[in-house]
Amino acid sequence: MIARIWRGWTRSSDADRYLEYILKTGAKEYRDTPGNRGAYVLRRQEGDRTEFLTLSFWDSLEAVKKFAGENVERAVFYPEDDEFLVDREWTVTHFELINAAEKGPRAG
Repeated sequence: MIARIWRGWTRSSDADRYLEYILKTGAKEYRDTPGNRGAYVLRRQEGDRTEFLTLSFWDSLEAVKKFAGENVERAVFYPEDDEFLVDREWTVTHFELINAAEKGPRAG
């Protein structure tokens, strides 16, 4: 399984609107693409900016290509991203998922 990670930043005043936007665009498109195993959006406020990290899981790099095209390292953007993003990564990072920890009993 492949994990795909991208980061971008908005003004904190735009964070809630951008979250709604990204859920309707990128996160939805991730989930609608065959071979996607899940998509998550993480955010954290850093003063007047808010960082967003998208994390998606895929069956393979071939599955990622169905979403991103041949150049899987290039980030995918949508028409209104320029309105929201004050900084962004233009590329994405892929990791091979080796072993997912299972939830087990808690000690104590």
